[in-house]
Amino acid sequence: MEAPVFEEIDPAGDCGCPGCRHWRRVLPHAPAGRALAHPAACRALVVATAAASATVVSALGAGQAAAVPAAVHAPHRPGVPAEDEPGTPQGARGPLHGPAGRPVGPPARAELAALTRAEIIDRARTWVAAKVPYSLTAYWSDGYRQDCSGFVSMAWKLPANEWTGSLGSFADRITKEELQPGDMLLFHNASDPTKGSHVVIFGGWTDTAHTTYTAYEQTPPHTRRLDTPYAYWSDSAKYLPYRYKGVAASEQAESGKAAAEGAPPATADPAAASPGVAGPASHGVAGYPGRAMFGPGADNPYVTRLGRQLVRKGFGTHYTKGPGPRWGEADRRGVQAFQRAQGWRGGAADGHPGPETWRRLFS
Repeated sequence: MEAPVFEEIDPAGDCGCPGCRHWRRVLPHAPAGRALAHPAACRALVVATAAASATVVSALGAGQAAAVPAAVHAPHRPGVPAEDEPGTPQGARGPLHGPAGRPVGPPARAELAALTRAEIIDRARTWVAAKVPYSLTAYWSDGYRQDCSGFVSMAWKLPANEWTGSLGSFADRITKEELQPGDMLLFHNASDPTKGSHVVIFGGWTDTAHTTYTAYEQTPPHTRRLDTPYAYWSDSAKYLPYRYKGVAASEQAESGKAAAEGAPPATADPAAASPGVAGPASHGVAGYPGRAMFGPGADNPYVTRLGRQLVRKGFGTHYTKGPGPRWGEADRRGVQAFQRAQGWRGGAADGHPGPETWRRLFS
């Protein structure tokens, strides 16, 4: 009889099955399949002829079927849609990579780049636009590893590729109420880092109740921007909010400038900006008539236009009848609810629309 042939098949480098996760936990610096005895490797039985197959089956015993071994993958989390599974094993801390795919040197010293929140979100959006494929072994053209922690390292412009176990050292713990665009939500499973560990960039609240936010994340099959329930689709209680240490000084200066020019600080998701519209703290925002058009005693078409837009955006619950030209408490409370949904507090959420409120409301 002709002998069956066995072929060694290595799993994909970013395979998330239990065997691969175990192997990466044992050898975190080695890509899956490096060793010949990789536990997730499966052997495919190739039989040359149908007659030989029948001989093999009969040799195993009458009435018994010969099963082909295969890697068993973990089921999806209960109650979580399959497409929302993070499934994001990650690589270890390492250096940036050059154009040839080779490390540019040992991991650099932790020197924090000064970034505004808008810059962090803009960097995150470059991967979303490019649909960077998820991988724990590949590196994008900017030198950062194409997994969840590499994505945050890139957004924060860190000097090396970090992982969920080290990203916290570049940030300060904050509360849910303090979250602003550019912060991160981090779940690091210290007892089993490859099981559930994940990190996303916070892009801003999408509702006044702060139950949903825009998340920028690197997850299979590629980088995405998605409205996400707080704190995440699964293991929600384990995700902790952090603020990048390098954002404080630059953001403080930016907020001071905005306040001096009569506009609230730019803390909402810059992705909502319309092309060609003037940026934060600008009084040249298209269509903005000036602060004098709003407030006690104001009676003009701009108040009506503002109210109708608040209704369209879901912030018109305070109106007992349709918005009109005369400024009232319903207008102020609607604007304030919208401002708070952007993450603004204090004087930045006083209910009176400045140029930045107007820009975001009509974007």
